[in-house]
Amino acid sequence: MSSHLVWSIIRNNNAFLLKKRNISKPFSTEPNNLTNVSSYRYNGLVHKKSVGIVDAPDKKGFTVVYKKSSKQNKPRQSTVKRTFKSGPRRSLHKLKRLLESNKYRTDLTKAALRRASAVLSSQKPIAAKKTTKAKKTE
Repeated sequence: MSSHLVWSIIRNNNAFLLKKRNISKPFSTEPNNLTNVSSYRYNGLVHKKSVGIVDAPDKKGFTVVYKKSSKQNKPRQSTVKRTFKSGPRRSLHKLKRLLESNKYRTDLTKAALRRASAVLSSQKPIAAKKTTKAKKTE
């Protein structure tokens, strides 16, 4: 089926939607949705090609999960997972190169880089706050 037809079917009703009061655009929790916004552009279910970024299993680096359009009739073989853990700058550069060289949803490149850097920054240890000692008055 075409992605537009699938989107028109699942747009208002699916298991991944999070609808709340006073929110105009509902959130979505589906895999391969980079911004977690329920929209046709970022939906990970309806497109032949989609990109998702998640934590690496050992919490060092991130894993890129993407779909191959050539294997769209074989769901198990269509998803590919690739882990990047060679440091933040190098990993982000490799991610950008992967998306651009394969002409892989160029509209999602910036969103993927933002998501990857957010994952990387969440893995940094929280710096301990410096405490100042109270001065004694004699």
